[in-house]
Amino acid sequence: MARALRISGNVLVWLLAIVGAASALVWGGTRLGYVKPLVVISGSMEPGIMTGDLVVDRPYPTAELTVGDVASIRSDVTGDIITHRVAAVTALPDGTWAVNLKGDANDAQDGETYVVGDTVWQPALRVAGGGKVLVTLTRPTVAVPLALTLGALLGISLLPASDERTGRHAALPEKAVAAP
Repeated sequence: MARALRISGNVLVWLLAIVGAASALVWGGTRLGYVKPLVVISGSMEPGIMTGDLVVDRPYPTAELTVGDVASIRSDVTGDIITHRVAAVTALPDGTWAVNLKGDANDAQDGETYVVGDTVWQPALRVAGGGKVLVTLTRPTVAVPLALTLGALLGISLLPASDERTGRHAALPEKAVAAP
């Protein structure tokens, strides 16, 4: 039983190391402006992008944006980031761009014309249901017990191995008795 727990703990440690490294890369990419992970909270883009999906956006040149592309732009009205399909894009005299968006599931274009600079965010990766998982794992009622359980399994995985036949720890030397 102890051996099974130890093996499970070791597998878990490696999986957590991989998840931790991936999380660090995403965090670093986010801080440096290479990616922007977003959790989809409405059904305005269904069925292509579903509520609860995780969308990872990357910067995209506004000058290359065309009608039909999907873009994520911050609303000046609500402060939220809106991910919708481009309905129109127009260069303005001051060097900015006017972008009109429409959700695939919506009957009409958004009421706001979004004024943006040289880049917008565009989805590069969609993880179906990933947003729901991320939101659930970050709730304190889930995160705290999960962290305690993972800590306990890590502690068990670090226990020295024992020889099941003798009950002695493999890391400890056998006692030698000198013959008279």
